Amino acid sequence: MPLQGKVAIVTGGAQGIGRAACIQLAKQGAKVAVSDFERDLTATVSEIKANGGEAVAIPADARSKEQMEQLAQTVIRTFGRIDVLVCGARQIAGTASFAEHSWETFKRELTNELKAVFEPTKAVIGVMTEQQSGRIIYLSGTEGKDPTPHYIAFGTAKGGLDSFARYIAQEYGPYGISANVVAPGFVRSDEAFMISEEESRVIGGFTPLGRIAEPEDVAGVIAFLAGDGARFLTGTYTPVAGGLVME
Repeated sequence: MPLQGKVAIVTGGAQGIGRAACIQLAKQGAKVAVSDFERDLTATVSEIKANGGEAVAIPADARSKEQMEQLAQTVIRTFGRIDVLVCGARQIAGTASFAEHSWETFKRELTNELKAVFEPTKAVIGVMTEQQSGRIIYLSGTEGKDPTPHYIAFGTAKGGLDSFARYIAQEYGPYGISANVVAPGFVRSDEAFMISEEESRVIGGFTPLGRIAEPEDVAGVIAFLAGDGARFLTGTYTPVAGGLVME
């Protein structure tokens, strides 16, 4: 198995893309620390164990410095190392035009999104630097590069995340640490963008690959970036949108 012996932390692991990423990483042999905030982690961990994998549930808020530090320390005590961090915690995307936003509402969304990648990265980067190895994978969104009406705060935050990842890639590449971005478009069962079956059908109809993504489609890309096949990739941005957004 390509990730045998590796240890992964996944924030936002209770549902949607984060849950699918946990399951896929475990299928490939990784030991997975499943984390989320105020959501039940039992189903994700139980499915991994039922399939012969190894996982532990560690509830934590990805925006909290203290909780992320405790998460990293617990993983080190439990598994001895940290090889992969998947920043999968996603905030519910608020819909509002620029005219409807105040600075306070705009700032709140930016802060929530960026803290949810800053604090987990800060918590693991020292361990990865000592190991001289590590993979950090950030779950972004195509809205950071492809503006979507009424998602100005969410899209601006994701654009900031995309830039943050490149700076981490540049600064920590000499320590054997890579940082890459996975940017989903519309995803079925994505808690950040709840759309109806009719909307899914319509969007799928003008997507080159003929459908919207399933969480497993995104999880497959995350798992690839965690493996040896991506050992010389860093600072990359990969849209997972069936061709609806192209690089």
